[in-house]
Amino acid sequence: MDKLKMHSPNLTEANIAKLAELFPNCITEARDSKGELKKVVDFDLLRQELSTSSVDGPQERYQLSWPGKRDALLAANTPVFKTLRPYKEESLNFNETENLFIEGDNLEALKLLQENYLGKIKLIYIDPPYNTGSDFVYRDDFSESQSEFLVRSEQRNELGQQLVLNSSSSGRFHSKWLNMMYPRLRLARNLLQDDGVILVSIDEAESANLRKLCEEIFGSENYAGDIVWKNSSKNDQDYISVQHEYIFCFVKSKKDNLGQWLERKDGLDEIYKAFGEFKAKHGSNWAAIHKEALAWYRQFPESNPIYSSKHYSWMDENGVYFPDNISGPNVGQYVYELSHPVTGKNVKQPSRGWFCPEEKLKDLAKNNLIHFGEDESTVPCLKTYLKKTEYKSLSSVVFRDGRAASKRLRALFGDNIFTNPKDEFLLSSLMKAIGVKGGDIVLDFFAGSGSTGHAVMNLNHEQKSSCRYILVQLQEDLNETYKTATGLNKKVLKNAIEYLKKRNKPEVLSEICKERLRLCGKSFLAENSLFQEKPQVDLGFRVLKIDTSNMKEVYYTPDSVSQDLLSGQVDNIREDRTAEDLLFQVLLDWGVDLALPINQQSIAGKTVFFVDSNALAACFDTGIDEDFVKQLAGHKPLRVVFRDAGFASDSVKINVEQVFKLLSPATEIKTL
Repeated sequence: MDKLKMHSPNLTEANIAKLAELFPNCITEARDSKGELKKVVDFDLLRQELSTSSVDGPQERYQLSWPGKRDALLAANTPVFKTLRPYKEESLNFNETENLFIEGDNLEALKLLQENYLGKIKLIYIDPPYNTGSDFVYRDDFSESQSEFLVRSEQRNELGQQLVLNSSSSGRFHSKWLNMMYPRLRLARNLLQDDGVILVSIDEAESANLRKLCEEIFGSENYAGDIVWKNSSKNDQDYISVQHEYIFCFVKSKKDNLGQWLERKDGLDEIYKAFGEFKAKHGSNWAAIHKEALAWYRQFPESNPIYSSKHYSWMDENGVYFPDNISGPNVGQYVYELSHPVTGKNVKQPSRGWFCPEEKLKDLAKNNLIHFGEDESTVPCLKTYLKKTEYKSLSSVVFRDGRAASKRLRALFGDNIFTNPKDEFLLSSLMKAIGVKGGDIVLDFFAGSGSTGHAVMNLNHEQKSSCRYILVQLQEDLNETYKTATGLNKKVLKNAIEYLKKRNKPEVLSEICKERLRLCGKSFLAENSLFQEKPQVDLGFRVLKIDTSNMKEVYYTPDSVSQDLLSGQVDNIREDRTAEDLLFQVLLDWGVDLALPINQQSIAGKTVFFVDSNALAACFDTGIDEDFVKQLAGHKPLRVVFRDAGFASDSVKINVEQVFKLLSPATEIKTL
């Protein structure tokens, strides 16, 4: 039986394997630092193979470069010997939910998720640190030495993960931020579906660098556009008062995503409500309704989305409309007489002629789809109804007050515990426009306050869909952040710390995010409690925390393995790990969806976990005998995994494959 590797994929080895398929002559062997042979690329030969397209030697070329870029690339490809441990007590509806909340460094999380969600994510939305000079940035091993870091910041969170204050006085101000973002975006791209989309929020501090970084990773040909979000009206800066942020949008492949993205126009509900009131007041007096509508529209400034629909000022029994141009594209193509429905006289014709043949136009008039003037002296118009033009192409400019999301979050928590949360309604509208639907997965690996999770709940309720989210958030120590905070941020952090302290929660940012998701679920149920049928929205989440591997170090160092370990007589699993811990590392190793249903059963006195019915069966008990193996094989699982030291005897271990070959030949068997 083969053993599971129990670590994230080595992307460098995978890339070498792909090159070997194309250029086998370019692959050779060399000894690593431990003296062991490994496959490597002969880059001189590879350059020769690609001589017509490669850029050789010191020739200058257009590119984005910064100190540490090569190390950042290496960081993306290096495997991580860690795991995800489930925390049922911190989860909500653990056994039923398909949402995931992962706590820990998002670089490690992205590595761990590579096989499980490769090409499965429809949308990635992230709101990374804006590098304003006071943001905390994920501290990766390659960005500076340990001694330099400890002298600089003397900060470390409770997991041993380091955070460094990225001061604008630093000579590597932009480089550190790019070194943090580069490996994460590279890994994120792997997770996108072929028609997948990534949205990245950013401000002016790093917008230029981020644009070039994304073009390098996703390809400039897959740039879909920027959304400028005007979210402020502040007037407190010298030179130019910045009142907007950006949302950069890239697709995985424009060949697979044609970009037919539509959004519902803002302000429509208010318009329909107003016209409903006008009709209740004036009945079928359409002229009176039109007059009152014109007056109503005048109250809105150009910045209000209702203003852009002000031409929809007429109404009839079919709804709200505006009189559209009825003339034809070709002068004189359709010229004929049309009588006025009231005066009976022929109406004035458009100078270019009508837009369609006589029969069609008269049919439109018969069905009251032509807007006539009071008499025949006016050229008629074609009625264009608002209900048929509710959607427009996704706009590059969004007007939405950034304070609104903060007010809603403050109302949810009962206090101001997070600054500048992203607007969950804006996010859900973008998700809908991009085409997130059905069982699509949305990933946010800078989860912050959890706005993305909230947005997915809203989207599912609106669309009656079952979209899922995966949120990743570092367990950032709020007390450490509080020490360097100033002004409003310091006050808000104090509120957050007090909020968590009263509820006996760890005083870390990830707890704020989880608490928001719980409160959203409660609020959602309360708002819909009057409905006879409960809303079919997944309000839960599975909490998984990044931790050291469940396996002892000897598992990964074959040279130091004793004969007892090889024979399975000595256990290679850490003593403090549970069966559920082992199960989730097996799911990671086998590339299985981490949100699949898990059913725990007892067979012959042993605990067995069945994942997604019979997709995987796992038993980590000891004393496994042949009778149990036969009963388990009778369930015919597609895959099965045992603890290597769990068999009652060597003979049982040897016979396992034979038993399954006889009773369930399609089953794949592994041990750990």
